[in-house]
Amino acid sequence: MNDPLYSPPFGQADLTNCERELIHLAGSIQPHGVLLVVRESDLQVLQASLNTEQWLGVQHAAVVEAPLPALGGDLAARVRELGRTLTELELTPFHCSTGHGGLLRHFEGMAHRGQSGTLIVELETAGPPAEDVAAQALLATAVRRFSEAMSVDALADTAVQSIRELTRYDRVMVYRFDADGHGEIVAEARDDRLDTLLGHRYPATDIPQRARDLYLRNRVRVLVDARYLPVAVEPRRLPHGGEELDMSMCHLRSMSPLHIQYLRNMGVTATLVVSLVREGRLWGLIACHHYSPRRIHYAQRAAVDVLAEVMSTRIAAIENYVRTQVDVLVRRMELRLIEATSTEGDWRAALMRNARTLLQPMDASGVALLHDGELLTAGEVPSTESVRALAGWVSGEMKQMLFSCASVERANPALAYLTPGVCGVLAIDLSTRGRNLLMWFRREQRAKLTWAGDPAKPMVDNDPLTLSPRRSFEAWSEIVRGTAAPWSRADLALARAIGASLRDVIMQTQAVRLLIAQHQLEKFRTAVDESPEPLLVADGDGRILFPSPALAGILPGGCRQPVNFDELAALFEDQASVRDVLRSLREGRVSWRGEWRMSGGIALGVRADVVPGPRDAVLGCILMFTDLTDAKRTEAARRHLEQSLTMTGQADAQLTTREARGLPDEVMGAILANASVAAMELTDTTASIPVATLIEELEASATRAAAVYARLREFNRPL
Repeated sequence: MNDPLYSPPFGQADLTNCERELIHLAGSIQPHGVLLVVRESDLQVLQASLNTEQWLGVQHAAVVEAPLPALGGDLAARVRELGRTLTELELTPFHCSTGHGGLLRHFEGMAHRGQSGTLIVELETAGPPAEDVAAQALLATAVRRFSEAMSVDALADTAVQSIRELTRYDRVMVYRFDADGHGEIVAEARDDRLDTLLGHRYPATDIPQRARDLYLRNRVRVLVDARYLPVAVEPRRLPHGGEELDMSMCHLRSMSPLHIQYLRNMGVTATLVVSLVREGRLWGLIACHHYSPRRIHYAQRAAVDVLAEVMSTRIAAIENYVRTQVDVLVRRMELRLIEATSTEGDWRAALMRNARTLLQPMDASGVALLHDGELLTAGEVPSTESVRALAGWVSGEMKQMLFSCASVERANPALAYLTPGVCGVLAIDLSTRGRNLLMWFRREQRAKLTWAGDPAKPMVDNDPLTLSPRRSFEAWSEIVRGTAAPWSRADLALARAIGASLRDVIMQTQAVRLLIAQHQLEKFRTAVDESPEPLLVADGDGRILFPSPALAGILPGGCRQPVNFDELAALFEDQASVRDVLRSLREGRVSWRGEWRMSGGIALGVRADVVPGPRDAVLGCILMFTDLTDAKRTEAARRHLEQSLTMTGQADAQLTTREARGLPDEVMGAILANASVAAMELTDTTASIPVATLIEELEASATRAAAVYARLREFNRPL
């Protein structure tokens, strides 16, 4: 089937279409447990794996269509008790038994809500209580160590050491994705007998998109033995609707034969893979490999799941700290440019005068500013003609006022002549239309990349009998030419921040010139028109000469643009205070910064500056407004997070005592403390993701970690 939209059924994919394989419709499980699908309304068994006799002592034919209580023990009672709380997005653990009389069999179970009014129940042999308690103790120590890590690399090193100590896998790795989906092993803890894989890269094609989507939904995946024979779930389709069973969240779900072959090629027998999710995207994976069959029980899996959530939270805090440092750098630059504008009348020369402050933070070799047709450069740059040609191409490629490229010659072969002097370019739009640009350049970097096998030769052939994804995983190196060091997320955040600051400076400069040079009004009016920020210019008597078009967007419905300061003040809740500020601008000649709330309830940040005229007169005033909705939302999110953490801690304290649990009680405190520290380190930035969203994500992550831990603690509570 050559149809590009064709999605091959599970087990029938080849290396040309594996990214579309329906892996969630596996129809079979790994044999180290048993799976039952029951109707929620009456607990009748609708589907079951064919190994029921091995695990439950009852033939498959006698299980399907029978009521769940017929299996004996307390299984049906436990499922009925949990049924009201089960969801489609989380697996709920429980202890149970089956059988009758003295033939009881004890299990640890996982249950979740399936499609069409069903509950999916998975049973495995229960783990030893001592192992569960040991996992609990190691968890508390690991959470504290995660909170102390000050860089992503240090955090990853701590994670692999802690998780290997917890799980005893032969090799534990942190695998981070880059912007192109390629992965790199950035941390590793391993048995001394194994060769290192640290620094090895894996092409994006090694993990199909459907598998990446499932990693976002089902955060923990386990393979006990790569040599297993799948156990079918029968009947294949749900009897009342004919649907295939969606096994996306099933812990026991069979893995794709292609993935199994991939692991065999690596010599790996058992795996545990846990997702690292950042801002709703797959940041990376914690991958554990074992070279003989290995099964770990729920307590250990849950502990690793908690650590992955805590690690994701810590990554958010560390990366946001970098953004905070960016803000400090940008504020210093803005002050310098405003001062230069006041003393010299031009910010551009001041920006380019000290090239180091622009080049060093970006690790760039050159920088060029194209503004109002004038070109200023610093560092190593190509000819003026070449820079203008590059700027023309970059302008057409802009998305959200930003463009980055690590290889100009690959993206636009017509500009290949710029190599090796200019290989990478990062540009920000200062005018929203691509006419004014600030561009950074990077030289060619001939890099030696170490891949786990040749990424260009993923298979020997495509014969299903000899299917072999990348048989060789020996280190394979390539020298990459014609490319620069890729621009990092921190580079992009800094570029956005500089762009926002320069646009503010530009608008201030243009507004001053609007008052001073009336004959140039039309030229500068066009520039101010393009401002995305609400702004108004008034004369010394409080008459509003120019309200920017963006100002209309924040006015209450039905209101017309104000024509003087009296009408402006009438738009706000505290009119008297607003009038006092406006009066002091004209009479006291004092600039003002603060917050006003409009009658419609919108809070605005206000930046009001006086423009002095000759003989101590006031030529006019410039007022710039900023919608503080996101800032207020951030503040509310912080308060909500603090309340949530407090309530979680109080609920935990009231739930039971340390003595009653018989387990260490430091974990919940460490989880809450980690979230609290991360919240304090989140600071407002000009990044694309609002801080309120980051805090809400942090709260969700911490809440989920606490919930997983609470289920784990309840799971370990003596019966």
